[in-house]
Amino acid sequence: MTPELFWLTMTALLAASMWLPFIIGVNTVGMPMPSENRPPDIAQAPPWIHRAWRAHLNLLEQFLPFAVIVLISHLAGISTPLTSAAAMAFFFIRVIHAVWMIAGLPVLPVRPILFTLGWVAICTIGGAVLLT
Repeated sequence: MTPELFWLTMTALLAASMWLPFIIGVNTVGMPMPSENRPPDIAQAPPWIHRAWRAHLNLLEQFLPFAVIVLISHLAGISTPLTSAAAMAFFFIRVIHAVWMIAGLPVLPVRPILFTLGWVAICTIGGAVLLT
């Protein structure tokens, strides 16, 4: 397994687990469920639960392009120290972003910077694919 595929797997596991803070929060706070058997209204959630929901969605927004680029690089046989570092960086950037967002840490513009760094990591791997 290449390092890029390892970090893709780790990121997939992170994405697959990011629903947990939201569900734990909804169930511990006891948000009322609508009578139509629909999910609870996120606007009525405490701020940290809403942030957990957004952190999950935000990760999914970047996960798809990351996964596609890593898989393309793998199929093309491209694995360099730079692409490996970019894949590892992407994972840790997304972990930090999720923790920062759920915790509601007020220092801005950290979250947009982290999102941008994730994009740079994706573009780094994509650039290696296109330039090889």
